[in-house]
Amino acid sequence: VIQHQLSSPKKYSLPITMKLSLTLLAVAAPSAAAFAPLTSARPASALRATIENTKLIPPQKVEDLAETAADVYGKNVQTTYGRYPLTVQSGKGCFLTTTDGQQYLDCVSGIATCALGHSNPALNAAVTKQMETMHHVSNLYFIPAQAALANWLCENSNAEKVFFCNSGAEANEAAIKCARRHASNRGITKPVIITAEQSFHGRTLAALTATAQPKYHKGFGYDGQMVPGFDHCKYNDIATLEAAVERATSDGKGLAAIMMEPLQGEGGIIPGDKAFFAKARELCDKHGALLMIDEVQAGMGRTGTLWGHENLGVVPDVFTSAKALGGGVPIGAMMARGDAATTFGPGDHASTYGGNPLACAAGLAVAQYMCDHNLLDNVKARGDQLEAGLKKLAAKYPTILGDVRGWGLLRGVECIAPDITAGELVGAAMKENLLLVPAGANVVRFVPPLIISEAEIDMALERFEAAIKTKAN
Repeated sequence: VIQHQLSSPKKYSLPITMKLSLTLLAVAAPSAAAFAPLTSARPASALRATIENTKLIPPQKVEDLAETAADVYGKNVQTTYGRYPLTVQSGKGCFLTTTDGQQYLDCVSGIATCALGHSNPALNAAVTKQMETMHHVSNLYFIPAQAALANWLCENSNAEKVFFCNSGAEANEAAIKCARRHASNRGITKPVIITAEQSFHGRTLAALTATAQPKYHKGFGYDGQMVPGFDHCKYNDIATLEAAVERATSDGKGLAAIMMEPLQGEGGIIPGDKAFFAKARELCDKHGALLMIDEVQAGMGRTGTLWGHENLGVVPDVFTSAKALGGGVPIGAMMARGDAATTFGPGDHASTYGGNPLACAAGLAVAQYMCDHNLLDNVKARGDQLEAGLKKLAAKYPTILGDVRGWGLLRGVECIAPDITAGELVGAAMKENLLLVPAGANVVRFVPPLIISEAEIDMALERFEAAIKTKAN
């Protein structure tokens, strides 16, 4: 049973003693031959001359790009995003300020990432202190901050062990690899992972394959196929889940895992169904497979519980986190229990930056802030307030707004007007100095910082209604 009262992260100021073998150090030490003069045909003087004559072009000053950033983007940044015409200069709390002096109420929070808002003093202090001490060291050594964050994550969930990485996609890739290795250990040579239609699990190749949305697959397949070993069902549909499991356990194949979001974000803010997830747990238990929950967007308090799957009454074998875990500092994690927690051994998976001191200092600051300020209570209260306000607007503008759904501060409202898209409503809200983000083609998503106040929720609703009025006329 997961406790609703979060436990604070343990202090990690005490040093961890580790004895290193002098013999190992001696073996690892470079020999004198490593420092011998160059013997290649290229004279050493030529190499030195090349180095001495090289002059780098220094980077432009950021403050000089306030008015021309968009031009530099067009010239030097790949167009993987369709960007809004805003150049953000600074942020404080739940507000962002652009280079032209406009202030926006931010209900995007870096797409559910800046849990503590912008320029949070506690997060700033933790990251600054860590930068002044040591920001990165290899995972070849013990990192106390990583140990402390792993302990906090396990103490506040059913997880037993944590693997750290840098993003949600990487965390889900780690889960996919874990599921395949776990299946291999059970003698399965054709492992199948089942995910849901309209899901979103990341942009890396296997995570993209798990994302059962063909529009994201276009141009990335091989002979029309993505990464093999994935099958899909309809979200919250038990019959199609059972059919997918039947396919996954026939013709020499084996079920490796069922991987689901507790609430589909990019799919349109669709909460999971308890009966569906209970069946998924039952099927995984029956076939010795792993139930894996993608908590990248829903986790770290966003839904009013620390983990989204707490709303569903199931205990996963594996779950992933990123986004809000570092409050905006890049960090991802794959948590596991039981056999899944010991599936990986040395060399089976790794990450250069994963769990480094800087990222973990940020994660610990977020964890401590959540505990010290009872942030989950605020998420529940403000989430209820936001839900009530959106339902009132939907009733007032029934030809434009439809269903209101979600948990906590992960909320969406359908745009049902045939001549208005969710993206157009988001654009109209931007003109009212409110930042929102679409979720799919017809849902407007609200994912503000978890620290948002009652007055700020009221302001968001007022500005959203002003945007609706401009489209209604």
